[in-house]
Amino acid sequence: MYGFILGFYEKAPRTFMPKPPEFVTITEKRVGGIKTTEPRVPHKVAVLAYDGLCSFEFGIVSEIFGLKRPELGLPLYDMAVSALETGSLKMQGGLGFVASVEPEIFDQADTIIIPGWRGPHADISTDIIQMLQRANARGARLVSICSGIYVLAAAGLLSGGHATTHWRYIDDFTQRYPLVKIDPDALYVEDGNIVTSAGSSAGIDACLHIVRQDYGAGIANTVARRLVMHAHREGGQAQFIERPIPTDQASGRISRLMVEIESNLSDAWSIPIMIAKTGMSKRTFQRKFTALTGSTPLRWLTGLRIDAARQALEATQLSLDVIAYQTGFSDADALHYHFQSKLGVTPSFYRKRFSKLT
Repeated sequence: MYGFILGFYEKAPRTFMPKPPEFVTITEKRVGGIKTTEPRVPHKVAVLAYDGLCSFEFGIVSEIFGLKRPELGLPLYDMAVSALETGSLKMQGGLGFVASVEPEIFDQADTIIIPGWRGPHADISTDIIQMLQRANARGARLVSICSGIYVLAAAGLLSGGHATTHWRYIDDFTQRYPLVKIDPDALYVEDGNIVTSAGSSAGIDACLHIVRQDYGAGIANTVARRLVMHAHREGGQAQFIERPIPTDQASGRISRLMVEIESNLSDAWSIPIMIAKTGMSKRTFQRKFTALTGSTPLRWLTGLRIDAARQALEATQLSLDVIAYQTGFSDADALHYHFQSKLGVTPSFYRKRFSKLT
């Protein structure tokens, strides 16, 4: 990992590419079976290293933003790692490492990521706070995973905005930062230039969301496949809060139903049809589905249809009426309404930004 040395190796300075190309060409080979190219400037990602580094959260970031993507041609991101404290540092678990101390990395970055923090009540240096404030002032994207939200809050960047964090920290965080509007159920929240995620693995969801925002659903899905992970999970972290694990057969019946729906998305699925497929009562079905997915059946279904529509907009020149039909919406107006409600942009705008058919 550039700028990040384990054990006894000598420290190696790490900066972003000194002479980046004017653009790189991303080759998408699997969207609609059509080879297409699109010019992209490599996006600079700076990751904060610190003593007590959360190793899992850091691993998420390096996996998604730091690895080469030979299946996509040239790199999507140019990732660099730096600390703002000197000396030997340790990860959680006791592994020692040395990180470059290069503040300029953060001043050059398009995105800065705080991969967790050493504790909700641990001190946060003035150097870190000022670095984040400068980055926010110039419009850089700021990302926190799990307890990293405390660092953004200490810098005064979340007041009056929306955010989320691990459900274990919500009570403590809301007491200390009452001006931040916490969504306790969300896996991640994007508010302007700031993205916050819930606990640990929700950082994967947040990072894939960033890839999807930067390069579209097709490339995000390719990255997700390499992770052996769903590109987008419906439902929130409420599904992970401590509760008894279902021991009956209901979850199996619902899982089979979900697979059938994904394979036949254009069908006119309704709650009565879903209930009939599972052989449950309405009340039991609603309760079991929400317990399994963290989402209501219709919210899950709408999200699935929007994701399919998003991929069709990128990979085909089909009309909105045809895409609406293929993904199960009643017409183009219904597609437009749900697409904009969930993603904040119209289908036409999304196609213009992310279409690979140029």
